[in-house]
Amino acid sequence: MEIPEPIHQLDAVMDDGAVIGIRQYGDPAGPRLVLSHGNGLAIDGYLPFWEPLCARYELILFDFRNHGRNPPHSFAHHNWPNFIRDLELVHRNVEAELGHKPTAGVFHSLSAVTATMHAHQYGPRFDPLVLFDPPFYPRDGHPLRDAHVSGEDGIAERAARRTASFADPLDLARQFQKYFPHWVPGAHELMARATLRRDDATGRWTLACPREYEAHIFRTNRETTGWTALGRIPAAVKLICADPKFGDGPALVGKAISAEAPVEYEFIPGATHFLQIEQPAACIRAMESFLAARGFIA
Repeated sequence: MEIPEPIHQLDAVMDDGAVIGIRQYGDPAGPRLVLSHGNGLAIDGYLPFWEPLCARYELILFDFRNHGRNPPHSFAHHNWPNFIRDLELVHRNVEAELGHKPTAGVFHSLSAVTATMHAHQYGPRFDPLVLFDPPFYPRDGHPLRDAHVSGEDGIAERAARRTASFADPLDLARQFQKYFPHWVPGAHELMARATLRRDDATGRWTLACPREYEAHIFRTNRETTGWTALGRIPAAVKLICADPKFGDGPALVGKAISAEAPVEYEFIPGATHFLQIEQPAACIRAMESFLAARGFIA
């Protein structure tokens, strides 16, 4: 799998000097979709999901700070409030560079939680919103709260122990293959290359999002705003989640929220948290049925 060359790209500078690269793909005349990724990952690794969309949509892709193609920045500023502010500045830069048009947000995990809190704080910059398996922190009193905290803490501990550098991206690809066997062929190496950067001084490949940064975000996912505001944000929302039969936290959270908030909900049978990389065609169908009903006809 090879990442295509973008039509256009720009570097957006955040309030604290962090730089986020923004890339345009697809058909500029088509409906605009803005896409981003989960914690510790990178949007290039989602190529199996977004490349088929290039023929019909204008795609705006970006990695969150300290992820993917972006240069490293301060650990002290690597937090949820800055993610929310960064998303607003990405939106402003896109509109300043490419013009205003109705825009749908398509976000997974970390970016899905961020987009929900962003909409609550800034209003409907993205409407509609398609949120893939968001790990919302359960509201006060919900029975999923303890399991969520335990799950996130466990993931944080594993993230903190990740191998920090590799002689070759294929070494990380083999780890992905071991732990995520249901990804589509080629996706393991693709994600490995997307989430590593070469250290010219040593010749080794290091995590673009350092393991302590990744672990910190899992540990601090303790804000109930995503859950409580979901039904009040001024945008149409669809949750597309992993199969709850596996008992994973985000999948159970998505099912629980759908019973409380006026949002659409669908799960992808047999899929885990990495559903867009496991079953991209099913995820696209679930997304496009929602987008089409809201005027995003491609």
